[in-house]
Amino acid sequence: MKFAFTLAEILITIGIIAIVAAMTMPSVINNSKHKELATGFKKNYSVLYQAISMYTAETGENLRANELKSGELKKILMKYMDVIHVCAPAWGSKDCIYNASNTEERSKIYKTYNGKKYANNLNIFDDGQFVLKDGTLILIENPAIGRSVYISFDVNGFRKSPNKLGHDLFTFQLMNDGRLLPMGAEGTDYVNDIFYCSNSSAHDFNGLGCTVKALYDREYFKNLPK
Repeated sequence: MKFAFTLAEILITIGIIAIVAAMTMPSVINNSKHKELATGFKKNYSVLYQAISMYTAETGENLRANELKSGELKKILMKYMDVIHVCAPAWGSKDCIYNASNTEERSKIYKTYNGKKYANNLNIFDDGQFVLKDGTLILIENPAIGRSVYISFDVNGFRKSPNKLGHDLFTFQLMNDGRLLPMGAEGTDYVNDIFYCSNSSAHDFNGLGCTVKALYDREYFKNLPK
């Protein structure tokens, strides 16, 4: 005796498969995106660390925040990175964000860690920008001698999502003793998780202090808020 599926049975099976796929696909996509962000973060941290190490090896001196003149860090880092595009002083090109003087344009570029608002104060990213060969956007805060110095990177450029602090945009602080610390680490300017790395914070810089967790917490990218 030969057996065959009826049309109704086939349609039911297809329906079940479609439902299961619809339930699991978002999770698969999210996991893929998180892995991509994690890989980009690790790669760019390595590139940044190597650039600073090469400077030290070549000059015999450490890069110290309190010794850098305004805009000097951009020129130093570019020498040791694979740069394909240098942003003009006004920024705002297709690959670069506007500088802090343009409040209208800067207000809707990056969202905070929890995605509840735009990080509309981008003045800590506007003392130098350039784009690497892989599309990474480097953003520098280097205003004057004696002021805090930050190096940030957007792992896939600001033209690609998610464009959120602590998701694809991460910040490190160059210290006066030459150390490069992930923002959020003890001694950096944005340490308090309640304000700077929280799913409930309404602070403009929520997510800025998450870099230390991205670096040391293996589950960090798996638990990013939507």
